[in-house]
Amino acid sequence: MPAERLRVALRGAVQGVGFRPFVHRLATARQLRGWCRNSPQGVVIEVEGERPVLEAFRVALDRERPPRASIHGSESTWLDAAGLGPFTILDSDTSGAANAVVMPDIALCESCRGELLDPTNRRYRYPFINCTNCGPRYSLIEALPYDRANTSMRRFPMCPDCQREYGDPRDRRFHAEPNACPTCGPQVALWDAAGRVIAERDAAMVAVANAVRAGLVVALKGLGGFQLIVDATDDAAVRRLRARKHRDEKPFALMCPDLDCVQSHTLIGDVEARLLTSPEAPIVLLRTRDGVQNVAPSVAPGMRQLGVMLPYTPLHVLLMRDLRRPIVATSGNRADEPMCIDERHVVEVLGGIADVFLVHDRPIVRAVDDSVVSVVAGRELVLRRARGYAPLPVPLPAEAPPLVAVGGHLKNTVSVTAGAGIVVSQHIGDLDSASSGEAFHTTLASLEHLHGVRPGAAVVDLHPDYQSTAYGRTMGLPVTPVQHHYAHLAACMIDNDVRGTAVGAVWDGTGYGTDGTIWGGEFLRATATGFDRVACLRPFRLPGGDAAAREPRRSALAVLTALGEGTLARWQARRPDVFTAEEWRVLPQAIARGLNAPVTTSMGRLLDAVACLVGLRDVMAFEGQAAMLLEQAVDPFVQQPYPIALRPSEPAWYPGAWDAPPMVVDWAPMIRALLTDVEHGTPVGTMAARVHLALADALVQVALALGESRLLLTGGCFQNRVLTEAAVAHLSDAGVTPYWHQRLPPNDGGLSAGQIAAWLRAHGAAGLGVSPADARVVRERVVDEPYVVTHVAAAGALVPASWAMAWRAPEA
Repeated sequence: MPAERLRVALRGAVQGVGFRPFVHRLATARQLRGWCRNSPQGVVIEVEGERPVLEAFRVALDRERPPRASIHGSESTWLDAAGLGPFTILDSDTSGAANAVVMPDIALCESCRGELLDPTNRRYRYPFINCTNCGPRYSLIEALPYDRANTSMRRFPMCPDCQREYGDPRDRRFHAEPNACPTCGPQVALWDAAGRVIAERDAAMVAVANAVRAGLVVALKGLGGFQLIVDATDDAAVRRLRARKHRDEKPFALMCPDLDCVQSHTLIGDVEARLLTSPEAPIVLLRTRDGVQNVAPSVAPGMRQLGVMLPYTPLHVLLMRDLRRPIVATSGNRADEPMCIDERHVVEVLGGIADVFLVHDRPIVRAVDDSVVSVVAGRELVLRRARGYAPLPVPLPAEAPPLVAVGGHLKNTVSVTAGAGIVVSQHIGDLDSASSGEAFHTTLASLEHLHGVRPGAAVVDLHPDYQSTAYGRTMGLPVTPVQHHYAHLAACMIDNDVRGTAVGAVWDGTGYGTDGTIWGGEFLRATATGFDRVACLRPFRLPGGDAAAREPRRSALAVLTALGEGTLARWQARRPDVFTAEEWRVLPQAIARGLNAPVTTSMGRLLDAVACLVGLRDVMAFEGQAAMLLEQAVDPFVQQPYPIALRPSEPAWYPGAWDAPPMVVDWAPMIRALLTDVEHGTPVGTMAARVHLALADALVQVALALGESRLLLTGGCFQNRVLTEAAVAHLSDAGVTPYWHQRLPPNDGGLSAGQIAAWLRAHGAAGLGVSPADARVVRERVVDEPYVVTHVAAAGALVPASWAMAWRAPEA
C-alpha cells in the first residue's frame, strides 16, 4: 500500500499541556514519519504512512489526548507523500494571527510533589519544580506560540541535565517550557522590612516558616503575585494584618496543609474535595464545623463559612509542610489597589504591612489572583475566575468577529473574541483607584496582544460614569453600550449554551437601567436584537444613593417609607438608635421629595433592608456583608415562605417606556409579615429562611405567569447558595427548567463575556442569532414614532425616543 501524507491543524487547548510530546509518542509508536510544531493558531502535524495507520493516528489524537488538552477544531488534509524523515518536533511557526488557547496556571502534580519531597532527587526542596503536567503558564507567557523563548523563563538558560530532559521524548519534562532545577533556575530569598537579604535558597524557606510561627506578617511572591501570609491560629497576628491592611471584617482565605486539615475545620463533600485537589486548586467556600478552636476568630468574624485552598505551588507545599498549620493567604495589595507582582516595588507597595518579604527572581508577566468557587446544587460555581481558569475561552457555536468588551466597574474583567470563543481575562477587581485603572489597561492590552486581536468594535456598560465605559469610548472603535442586566443574562446563556429567546431573573445590587433608574430585580426576555423587561421588583427610593449600598439601614428606611401605614414610625420607636435625630428628620423628607433618593428595583438593596430589619447589620464593613450574614443565618429546617405578590404594573410608573409594562413582584406582603415576626421575637434563622423561600417562590410565580418552561438565574444575588438552591428546587418542582452559572461568575466578573454575547446575538454572529420568526415579531412591533439607536442591547436595536424619559415612582 503506497504511503500518504496527512496534515492536521488543531485549535484549542493544545499548548502548555504536553501535547507535542504526546503526538511524538503517538507517531513513533506507529512508526510514522513526519513532524509537529506549535503555531500561533495551535498545533500543526504532518505524518506519512499507510492510510489505515494514519486514520487510526487521527482518531487517537482526540481519543487519547493529554488530560488538560481540549481540541476545539481541526482541519485534515490528505497530500502526496513527500519522503519525510523520522518524526520530530520542529521549532515553532510564528506566522499568522494568534488564536491558540493559552493555558492557565496549573497546580503542582503528584509526580513533581513526590520529587520535591524526595531527599535523593536533584530537585529536592526546589520551589520551582514543574513538568509538562503542571506549573506556571499564563502568568509567565509573553507571546504565542508557547515556547520558552516567549516566556519569562527565557532569562534562565537550562543546564545540561535540564536540557537533556527537555529534549528526551521519554521524559516527563520533554518540551516542558518552564523546566528548571536548583542549578539553572529561579531562586528565593528572604528580605527584611528594608529589603535587605536575610537568607537565600532553602535557608530562606526555613527562615520564612520561622517568621510565620513568630507571628510576623510575610509578603510572599507566589505564582501570579504577592500574597500576605500570617499564622491563622494566631489571633493577634491576624488582627495585626487587618489593622495594617485596613481590612476590618472582610473574611480572609485560608491555606491548609492537607485535606485532613480542611476536614477538621469545615464540612466538605466529594465535589468540594475534588475541587480542592484539582489542577485548578481554587479557594473553595465551605461551611465551618461547630466548635472549631484552632482558627483565629478574626479570620472570618461573624461568618459561618471559610474560603479554603490547598498548597498549589511547590513553594507553598514546602512552607505548609514546615508549618503543618493553616495560614491566612490573602492578596498582596493595599485597599482598592491591584496585587503587587514585582519585588522591585514590593517594599514600597507593601512596606508598613509586611515584616519580611519572601521573593524570587522569576518575573511574573501578569497578575493572577486565586480563583474562588462554591458548590451549588451539586456542581461547581465560579465566583472569581482567575488562576486555574483564566484565560480558557468560553466556546461559541461558530467563529466570531474580533471584539473587545471592557466589563463593569466592580469585579472587573475584560474579554476579547478569538476564533470560536470568548477569552475572559483574569479577575482585575474594582476600578476605584488610579493603580487599578492601570491594571485594567495593562490587562486589556496584554489580552489583545497575546491573542493577536485587532478588535473592530468595543462593547461597554450602559452606565456613563464607569471608568471602563469611559476607556472603551477612547479606543477609536465603534462603541456599543449594553444594558448591565442584559449582559448578565447573555453571559448566563452562553455559560449554559442556551440559544434563541429566553427569560432570565437578573438580581443584583446596582445596574443602570434604560430609563435612567437603578435596576437590580429584573426579569428580562432576550429577543432578536435586545431584550424586553417583562417583570421587575417593586420600585422604591434609596436615600443617599450610593451611600445606601454601604448602609442597609437606609434601604430599610426606604422600604418602610414606601409601605406607609405607620410602619416607619413603629420601627423608629423600636430602633431609635439606627439614625441620629437629624437623619431621622432629613432622610424621610429626601425620599418624599426625591432629593438624592434615586428610584431602584434592586434585589441587593432589598436583601440589605431585610438584614437590617432582623438585626443583623445596620452599616456594612465590606460589599455584600449584610446579604452574606442573612444567607448564613438561615435555619435549614424552615419550610414556610413569606407571601410575595405578583401584580400588573401601575402605568404611571412606566410612562411610554414599554409596549407592555413589566409585571411587578411586590415585596410589601413579605416585609409586613417579616415585621410582625420581628415584633413577636421570631428567631432570626426562621425569618432569614422564610425570606429566601419567598424569593424562590416569586421566581416560580413569574415563570408560570409568563408561560416559560425554563428560567435563567444570574446576577450577584445568585452567588447566594441558599437562594440559588431553593430556586433550583422550587422551579424544578413546578416543571420549569432552571439554568444557573458554571464557568462564568454570576456577579460582575461575567459582564464582559455577556457584553460580547449580547453584541453577537444582535448581529446574528457566531451562531448566537435567533430565528427569523423571532426577528419578524420584533419588526412587527415597530410603530410610527421617532426612533433612536439605543443602549438597550447591541448596535442596531431601535427603541422609541420616549424611552429616554425618566419616570418617577408614585409618592408614598
